[in-house]
Amino acid sequence: MSREPKDPLLAYVESFFHDYLQRLQGASAHTVRAYRDTLRLLFIYLANTKGCAVADLQISDLRVDAIAAFLTQLESVRANTVVTRNCRRAAIRSFCKHLIRVDLPHAEQYQRILALPAKKSRQPLATYLEAEEVHAIIDQPDRHTALGQRDHGLLLFLYNTGARISEALAVRCADLHLTPPRQVRLHGKGRKDRLCPLWPETTQALQCLPAVRNNTPGNFIFVNRQGEPLTRDGVAYLLRKYVTAAIPAAPTLQRRKITPHVLRHSCAVALLQSGVDITVIRDYLGHASVATTSRYLTTNLQMKRAALEAFWERAGITPVNATPWQPSPDLLTFLASL
Repeated sequence: MSREPKDPLLAYVESFFHDYLQRLQGASAHTVRAYRDTLRLLFIYLANTKGCAVADLQISDLRVDAIAAFLTQLESVRANTVVTRNCRRAAIRSFCKHLIRVDLPHAEQYQRILALPAKKSRQPLATYLEAEEVHAIIDQPDRHTALGQRDHGLLLFLYNTGARISEALAVRCADLHLTPPRQVRLHGKGRKDRLCPLWPETTQALQCLPAVRNNTPGNFIFVNRQGEPLTRDGVAYLLRKYVTAAIPAAPTLQRRKITPHVLRHSCAVALLQSGVDITVIRDYLGHASVATTSRYLTTNLQMKRAALEAFWERAGITPVNATPWQPSPDLLTFLASL
């Protein structure tokens, strides 16, 4: 008979993934992989700090000061962003909540880890492209070739649906409905599906793809030369290539860092500029909260400029003829006397 392990840490890790995440919470494969990577990094860090092998770690090594040092190391050594740091913290918190369930005698130790706060970060403005910039990129693929047709269809699909890159690459033929009403079923985060309408141009572009022409329900529609699904890195490479080619037609692209997610932002801003209600955009993009969608309101410079011009017009003021304000000499004398 095999001996019982000296420390139950390994057994707790296994029950966390098999029983807690998958069986009880029904976590997606993406969540399981993200939590796996976090715990792997944590255990390697703890083992290196302690000077032992990962297999020799014990429950007692999960101390709040060690966890806090690990989170700090993510930023200082691995150069992770605050957002990534907070995601790692969320994974560790989920593991500690499971430990409280299965190891009640050490609950106080785990509660101290749960008390570690999330780190605040500045929310960056969402980068987006104007419609003419997007069209300059979409027009670059050579549609006389099979790969060019694929790339054109992919770029058009991303802009049309505002899909996350993972959602777009997961689309299969069975998810498409290319006759009126034209639509696609996207499998979003948190196992939430949503339907997005398709433009006639997008439908025509998708119908040129071999997987769609063969109409095999289980086939992915965006594949590489070997017939395997495209990867995130592959799409990022294609996008960079077409952005570079589009710079002569749209010089403003030269100063931008454009990723596939920028096309999602661009779709959202275009919907806002078209007057679509923000709650509709929330459902269109698959956001969990309207607060996430609201960030596009703060980003859209064109809408701010239109609002300002409307304000000037409503106030009866003509900004073009307004003379710049100049402080009077008496005011400068007053300020100098303070």
